[in-house]
Amino acid sequence: MTSPAASLTGKVMLVTGATDGIGKQTALELARRGAKVIAHARTAERGGATLAELRQRAPGLDVETVTADLGSLGEVRQMAAEVAARFPRLDTLINNAGVMTRRRQVSRDGFELTFAVNHLAHFLLTNLLLDQLKAAGAARVITVSSNVHRAARLDFDDLQMEHGWSGYEAYARSKLANVLFAYRLATLLEGSGVTSNALHPGVISTKLLREGFGGGGGASVEQGAATSVFLAADPSVAGTTGQYFDNLRPVRSSPLTYDIEVQRRLWEVSAALSAAL
Repeated sequence: MTSPAASLTGKVMLVTGATDGIGKQTALELARRGAKVIAHARTAERGGATLAELRQRAPGLDVETVTADLGSLGEVRQMAAEVAARFPRLDTLINNAGVMTRRRQVSRDGFELTFAVNHLAHFLLTNLLLDQLKAAGAARVITVSSNVHRAARLDFDDLQMEHGWSGYEAYARSKLANVLFAYRLATLLEGSGVTSNALHPGVISTKLLREGFGGGGGASVEQGAATSVFLAADPSVAGTTGQYFDNLRPVRSSPLTYDIEVQRRLWEVSAALSAAL
């Protein structure tokens, strides 16, 4: 496990969904290790409040904020352009933000909201920041999935779940898409110096758990952030790519995630939907 003393000084790291739960804890821990952290927020108000809180909890942290509603691909593009302009090099991108809803909603672009925020926004953001990641020489892309992906299947004829929508199924499908994306990205980036891995953070006491699943309990956000921080910071996984981690260890994800044709098809559909490539 990463030592609290392990230095990330000089590293630039972007964490999406950094104003709450696992994302905020991840940003805090990476900044405590010396990284310059770019904390993504949905609104400027939430970003400002998070920045003030982080600086109060640990004075002297090097944290900046960027703002985008991930339900708008236009805002994702604007945020990516801002990051690229401010930071010519990006050492780590942690695709952490996620939503789960109790009724079917659509994004500003007309996509099912869970799919749009949890998968499509991160697909687009990652692709738009590839030059900055490659410029780092040895960068890491980390995508926060969930073990609920194991129960999901993708229906390419109804990716937006216009028929038979349920909050749990939409969330599970988005988490399956996260793993498929991470694996396909790893393949496409072979030899570039950029790695791509996915992870299960655990069942964590967050707003998503309470509001999305209607449950309490769960482990601490410190435990929830542990695997993200490990993948971002630990030298032992510097060259590891195309893996799924749970509790700091690589484990097998669902059999479907290793289907190269499904990986490829989701990538192509996502590129078409987002016009990313």
